[in-house]
Amino acid sequence: MRSGKSDCEGRGCSLVSTSIVVEKESVKKTGLIMLLTILSMAAPLSTDMYLPAIPTMTEVFNTNASILNFTLVGFFFFFGIGMLLFGPLSDKYGRKKILLTGLFIYAVSSGLCALSISIWQLIIFRILEALGAGSMVAVSTALVKDLFEGRNRRVILATIQSLSMLAPILAPIIGAFVIQYSSWRASFWILAAIGACCFIATLFMKEALPPEERYQGKVLGSLGRLLEVGKNKVFVSLLLIVALQSAVFMAYIAVSSYIYIDYFNLSETAYSMYFAINAAVLIVGPILSIKLGDKFPISKIYTTGFSLCLVSGIAVVSFGKLAPIALLLSFIPFSLISSIIRPISINTLLSQQQSDNGSAASLINFGFTLLGSIGMVIGTLPWSNFVTGLGILTIISSVLSLCGWMLFRKSNFEIKGI
Repeated sequence: MRSGKSDCEGRGCSLVSTSIVVEKESVKKTGLIMLLTILSMAAPLSTDMYLPAIPTMTEVFNTNASILNFTLVGFFFFFGIGMLLFGPLSDKYGRKKILLTGLFIYAVSSGLCALSISIWQLIIFRILEALGAGSMVAVSTALVKDLFEGRNRRVILATIQSLSMLAPILAPIIGAFVIQYSSWRASFWILAAIGACCFIATLFMKEALPPEERYQGKVLGSLGRLLEVGKNKVFVSLLLIVALQSAVFMAYIAVSSYIYIDYFNLSETAYSMYFAINAAVLIVGPILSIKLGDKFPISKIYTTGFSLCLVSGIAVVSFGKLAPIALLLSFIPFSLISSIIRPISINTLLSQQQSDNGSAASLINFGFTLLGSIGMVIGTLPWSNFVTGLGILTIISSVLSLCGWMLFRKSNFEIKGI
């Protein structure tokens, strides 16, 4: 009897122990997802939070808007450099060490931005901050490839993208609140605190890339792996096809205030409402991508998605100039579809590489950033009307994506994960 009771108690303890292990693993997974989400927010947090303070900063540093704009332009340029630099290095030295290095650079340089006493100091420290932010984004994408597979990876990417879209919505609001009750320097102290917290969290993270799976060559050779990944025709072709959508969305970001405030004569408050509605769609899209990816073939999602983006562009050209609500309703389908396709496309791109995940992650993020920057330039060209320009850019990019995808499917290339 005593033995039976002991066995029963043992089984009960085993169940409890298993439950605790499962709960701990769930907590770890949730914590990791939150860390990866915050890391992916690096760019919008670093730019959008201090935008409300730019007029004040112009007076503080006794400079003009053109020079102060280098704090934005310089950030985006070196943000791209940081992604290309640290992603391959993480293939050689491991994800954790490179991520800690990037976070240290980001946290310290953000603090130095807050302490800047001249505009040129601020520009230099923003460049350093951008390099650290590039590391955060590139390594976080590589970590998703290292730690998750198949549908699970697609779900994680969608979840991270959905949550990270809160950053461009909340950052300007937080920045405005900070300016009201403190100074522009507080925004950079907040960024420094975020970097420091992520640094501490990363200290407890296990290394995701074992030494035997790392690149064994020299440092310059690890950077050269970018070229090796670039030789993957399937990877590069697909990246160009899907990254064209970021050109349209960033063009919308660049001209939306001119359209709603200058062209439609809306107030800043009304503009923020229209902008927020469109941004809310970007949060919903990745969640829908999970369900659609489970029900429909990925290839059909691409074909249908690019076709609907084309319809959205035609609607913008045809009806966008009639009223603010007409433009919003015309462009929302593009925003929704692009946010559905993006996590699916990143998962597909990561599937094309069996190694050099850091280099692949760098090129993916750099490709989206580069085409997004080009889109901003095209969107702000001296069009007869910014609405027309946005619509034409949407049509052209959608046609190129759709035709490129159809030709790609008819080629002899093997697309893994499709």
